[in-house]
Amino acid sequence: MTDSFRKPPVLFCDFDGTITLNDNIVALMKHFNPPGWEPIVRDIVALKKSVRQGVGEMFALLPSSMKEELTAYVLENAGIRDGFSELLAWCREHGVEFYVTSGGIDFFVYPLLEPFGIPHDHIFCNGSDFSGERVRITWPHACDDACDNDCGMCKTTIIRRFPQDRFTRIMIGDSITDFAGAKLVDLVFSRSHLTERCRELGLPHIPFETFRDVVHHLEQGDWNS
Repeated sequence: MTDSFRKPPVLFCDFDGTITLNDNIVALMKHFNPPGWEPIVRDIVALKKSVRQGVGEMFALLPSSMKEELTAYVLENAGIRDGFSELLAWCREHGVEFYVTSGGIDFFVYPLLEPFGIPHDHIFCNGSDFSGERVRITWPHACDDACDNDCGMCKTTIIRRFPQDRFTRIMIGDSITDFAGAKLVDLVFSRSHLTERCRELGLPHIPFETFRDVVHHLEQGDWNS
């Protein structure tokens, strides 16, 4: 099937609220409720703080001694969206590269994805350091010179590694951390706030509910129209 592709597709998939049913960072904050987290979220949404700054500040409210408790909560409550295994199987069958581009944190992203056999070099997320008194978030995939959004985990930096003249770039996502990437790619499979944003900007997008919807459109060749 790949021989028929004009340009081979490459998929960039968000994690929180896309692969998982919940936004895990917000879920953690709501559940453990450290004093002061809610104003930080409001500032991120209002673009008064960057994602990197805000996420770093929120986790700094939590003691490092809670690592096991934090991880267990996400593993028990995240939930994986229907059809995820089918999408990965479709990608393997057709030789399509699949990358997880997540603003989430390694201590829960890797354990949740472990059963699906995605190579670690295909998973991009933020790091964590529990060696001090408070949780410290690290940023191994920061913005390149072409991005000044202070993303933390910069999705557009990853996307730019796959030149538009050689690849059909497809994003799957749902919210604010996907907005910049949606402007770069050829097609967006969108949910929630990302669907609204794509409509506002007139970006090519296909709303979806489960990953089976995504597989259906990929099979139909809607990405190649």
